[in-house]
Amino acid sequence: MELDISGAKVYFTIPTEIPILGDLQISETMIVSWIVMSLITGLCIWLTHDLKVENISKRQALAEMIVEQANKFVVGNMGEKFRHLIPFVAALFATSIVSNLISLIGLRSPTADLSTEAAWAVVVFIMITAQKIKTGGVGGYLKGFTTPIAIMTPFNVLSELATPISMACRHFGNILSGVVINGLIYGALAVASSALLGLLPGIVGDVLAKIPILDVGIPAVLSVYFDWFSGFMQAFIFCMLTVMYIANAAEE
Repeated sequence: MELDISGAKVYFTIPTEIPILGDLQISETMIVSWIVMSLITGLCIWLTHDLKVENISKRQALAEMIVEQANKFVVGNMGEKFRHLIPFVAALFATSIVSNLISLIGLRSPTADLSTEAAWAVVVFIMITAQKIKTGGVGGYLKGFTTPIAIMTPFNVLSELATPISMACRHFGNILSGVVINGLIYGALAVASSALLGLLPGIVGDVLAKIPILDVGIPAVLSVYFDWFSGFMQAFIFCMLTVMYIANAAEE
């Protein structure tokens, strides 16, 4: 049984002549991420094509339902003043969902690479920080690190930095663990199938031992949790943390 956990493949490298950044590596994660964005863009174009005021199609009804749910999620958790964040949160949720589920068609999920969640978390962290500065000013933001007493400043700084790290690692860890566990299960079932069917006498056993029959059906049941349920839940949790952190920043 062979299980490759070396990470995303690097297809080719582009020299950049920038010493700090180094060479640009075009990896499997980048390629699949562009595929994910293309799928989401195509779906949006299809859903919003030929919109009508009356006698709407099922496609338009679905599009309106998605927009309505996004409105309820953001406004319901953040308030009316954060309505402008609806497109961002909806795009974040859609990207996470499609990235998590794209492994079902044999592609490596971009969210199984920590760099993907880290980039999302950095963007969210910048938005949280901007909201805190907008609410209390630069002085109020810096003063917040000394609350309740000045000696707590180092711990408050660590707590601030822990926000994007915990968001990224939580999402990444759950998705990667699902990928690894599924891979181990597939491998184990293939070995078990070979060992059991190899006990059959003659050429029948030799032929059947090479066919991973146990891989059919059993992994599909586990995929309902690791791919579908966990994929949806991790996308929901990441977006929920995003809206709650930004909303709390506006109250500090």
